[in-house]
Amino acid sequence: MLTNRTFFLYVAMMTLVVVASNFLVQYPLPGSIAGMQLGDLLTWGAFSYPIAFLVTDLTNRQFGPQIARKVVIVGFAVALVLSIYVATPRIAIASGSAFLLGQLLDISVFNKLRTQTWWRAPLVGSLIGSLLDTTIFFSFAFAAFFVFFGPNDGFALENAPLLGLFSTEAPRWISWALGDLIVKITVGFALLLPYGALMSVVKPMPGVKAPA
Repeated sequence: MLTNRTFFLYVAMMTLVVVASNFLVQYPLPGSIAGMQLGDLLTWGAFSYPIAFLVTDLTNRQFGPQIARKVVIVGFAVALVLSIYVATPRIAIASGSAFLLGQLLDISVFNKLRTQTWWRAPLVGSLIGSLLDTTIFFSFAFAAFFVFFGPNDGFALENAPLLGLFSTEAPRWISWALGDLIVKITVGFALLLPYGALMSVVKPMPGVKAPA
C-alpha cells in the first residue's frame, strides 16, 4: 500500500536528482585526455541525471505506472521551482520539459516490457527516455533557435571540434549533447546492478502486474 511517506520519499529523491543535475550541467568537466578537452564533451550533470530513471523504474515496479506518473509530475513541479534558484530560468525550462517527457516515455516503455526478462524494461525504457530527454534538454537550453527561453550561453555556442575528436566543428552544446547521451547509455547499463539488487526489496504491491 502506498503511504504518504513512501510517496514523498520517491518525490524527494526525484527532486534531489533533477535539481542537482540542473546545477551540475552548467559546469563542463575540467582537464583533457589524449589532447581532447573534456569540457568540449561533457558536463558534470551527465553523471547524476540517469539516476532519475532508476527512481522512476523502481516506483513503476513497486506501484505501477499510475503512481509512477504522479511521482514524476510532482517531482517535475517541485524541481522546476527549485531549479530556478540553482540554475538559470532557461536551464530550468529545458530541464523540466526534458525531464517530464523523458520520464513519461520511460514509464510507458517500462510498462509494456515489464513482464519480459527483468533487465529489459528498465534498460530499454531508460535508453529511449534518455534519447528524448537529451534531445529536448540541450536544444531548449543552448540552441540559438530557442533564444526566446532566455539568453544564449556564449560558451555553449562557440564552435569546437565535434566530440573533441573530429576535424568537423560544431557548436559546443552539440558535443555536450552527444557526450551526455553516451554517458547516459553507459550509466543506464551500470544502473542495472542496483536495480537488480533492489528487486527483492522493492516488490510489486498487490494489484500491480508483477515484472519478470
